[in-house]
Amino acid sequence: MLELEEITKVYARGFLRRQKTVAVNNVSLSIKRGKTLGLVGESGSGKSTLGRIALRLIEATSGTVRFDGIDLTGLSRYELRKLRPRMQILFQDPDTSLDPRMTIRECVAEPLIISNRAGPDEMEERILDLLGRVGLHPDLIDRYPFEISGGQKQRVALARVLSLNPEFIVADEPTAALDLSVQAQVLSLIKSIQKKSNLTILFISHDLQVVEQMSDTIAVMHHGSIVEQGSPHDILHTPMESYTRTLVSAAYESDAWLGKITDPRALLP
Repeated sequence: MLELEEITKVYARGFLRRQKTVAVNNVSLSIKRGKTLGLVGESGSGKSTLGRIALRLIEATSGTVRFDGIDLTGLSRYELRKLRPRMQILFQDPDTSLDPRMTIRECVAEPLIISNRAGPDEMEERILDLLGRVGLHPDLIDRYPFEISGGQKQRVALARVLSLNPEFIVADEPTAALDLSVQAQVLSLIKSIQKKSNLTILFISHDLQVVEQMSDTIAVMHHGSIVEQGSPHDILHTPMESYTRTLVSAAYESDAWLGKITDPRALLP
């Protein structure tokens, strides 16, 4: 479904743009249809940059992005726009992805109107169906984002994404801003929707426990490069690279995985 081949992203800054920062360094990844690749690493490792490159929201300095066999890097803006409904992104903070001046009805309706996916006669039914899919009560339809909880706002953001029937979603830390109990509900919802719709997901997170639960394959990113890739069990319970072992050990010591690992010292480099 998605192939990233030798992706590099370099930012130039400073006087005459002579200072170079490598955000992504020669990364190659692939995700099969209906599967989830978990991308994990510390803040600043290049995870979000890579996710946006996968959707061509950011242009790569070099490399190739293929979606369903189509080379995205060679498409014009017009050609790319026709593919946009098939590729969507779920952001970390719904407060920044939802317009506070719009009601929930208007937030969910907006992508349907822009893409001409529903006429006036069927719009209400489509909106209510989408709210039902993400577990929101119809009574919320005329409220504003500031009148609902963080978990409900993220569900509204998910409803907007699903309104275009995407095949591929980049989920960029979608539960990082939520309480633990609400995180579990939203993650369970995403997995349920994925199973029903055969969605392909690039799931970005710094939370190793969340990545383990959500992913079929995990890639560990450090300083813009993929340092290790494999199954959740292999990566998180028998890691090969020192950086991965440090991440797992830190997660254990923070009590995120209490009882899952017998001796965290065994994971240290």
